[in-house]
Amino acid sequence: MLRLWAALPRVTTGALGCGGARRLSTAMFYAVKRGRKTGVFPTWSECQAQVNRFPAARFKKFATEDEAWAFVRNTSSPEPTTEQTKKCNTEDPKVKPNKRPCESSDEDEPCKKIAKQDSEPLLSKDKFSYMGDATVVYTDGCCSSNGKRKARAGIGVYWGPGHPLNVGERLPGRQTNQRAEIHAACKAIEQAKNQNISKLVLYTDSMFTINGITNWVKDWKKNGWKTSTGKDVINKEDFIKLDKLIQGIDIEWMHVPGHSGFPGNEEADRLAREGAKKFQDST
Repeated sequence: MLRLWAALPRVTTGALGCGGARRLSTAMFYAVKRGRKTGVFPTWSECQAQVNRFPAARFKKFATEDEAWAFVRNTSSPEPTTEQTKKCNTEDPKVKPNKRPCESSDEDEPCKKIAKQDSEPLLSKDKFSYMGDATVVYTDGCCSSNGKRKARAGIGVYWGPGHPLNVGERLPGRQTNQRAEIHAACKAIEQAKNQNISKLVLYTDSMFTINGITNWVKDWKKNGWKTSTGKDVINKEDFIKLDKLIQGIDIEWMHVPGHSGFPGNEEADRLAREGAKKFQDST
């Protein structure tokens, strides 16, 4: 199931609402569990001021004030449980953040190899960032000397600060910027499925990827993977892979301008550039 939201995070967050609702409602309460200020706010604009561009923000919309406060106080109890003390909560000086290991730097597996992902531990919901009830991820691809013989491409997937699923890998196969963008999205969706995530908000600065998977791919398949001018689709295999991966998961495709100061996009770009420097797997 696909829906396209080609807008900035500031706009799309409001469109989804703190509780994931897609229709406006009255007398709602906006709870911020993790943000610049925690608490319950009567308007979305006040809630947004606390969570916009705040790393790993947690917030939600409720119909009653009691439910909103229960959400806020769930992890802010003065006597956290053993499980809660394991969570990364930098706002509480008594709780030390988890030092999560990064994925092995020598894991330059092609996007099509999902077997490696099966060995990843299943993470708790508190390890992710959310927009309403959907998990948020940023992806990016890069390619130095794009179109030239010595081109080097990489993919970046960013789930949050220090997240164990953050990825910076060398792109296998043909080295182009467009392939890197597509395969970065592939990687994120593979990871999401392996974490049993059913709703995903995927930010990318590639309108080519968004248009391809939400619009053009339908006509390409009808035309035998030919463009409107009768030419072969250059990235056919890449879009076939992405088209298969999106089945069975609800994805919101969000466009964010590249290199515009959005932390998630900047981190995904950094990871992609790091990946481009790695050795390319020849298998």
